Amino acid sequence: MTDAFNVVEVVTSGAGVLAAEMARSGWQGARDAMVGFFRRGGDETAREELRVLDLRHARVLDSTETDREAVLEEVRGMLAIQLAAFLQKYPDAVTELAALVREREKESGTAPGAKLTAHSNSNSQVIMSGHSITGGSFTYRPGSDQ
Repeated sequence: MTDAFNVVEVVTSGAGVLAAEMARSGWQGARDAMVGFFRRGGDETAREELRVLDLRHARVLDSTETDREAVLEEVRGMLAIQLAAFLQKYPDAVTELAALVREREKESGTAPGAKLTAHSNSNSQVIMSGHSITGGSFTYRPGSDQ
């Protein structure tokens, strides 16, 4: 595989984007984008890979709201394995997958970066922003001394 990409990072990002889209209204667009990607293996391979994607999407849709996050985590893992296996057979496809990930992140408004999870934070607020925030007498500017 190409040295220009960290394949594990591309696979992990790809799996995360696909799983997130499965839970949103943008799934059909993500699925359509994967058609061309999987066609690198031929039409029969593409049909089989898409069949597997559709089964995973159905698993997400069939999950209850209570179980949704656990199901998405499970599906992310399965998608990572699927994408890694495909890239083992078609290593030149890594550049296309990286481009698809960037495109889907841009379209969905989910920029790559840190994920923040706050636990046991009663009577407090957690703010994470890549831009300035102003509210009343409060101003936050990332990267500044204020």
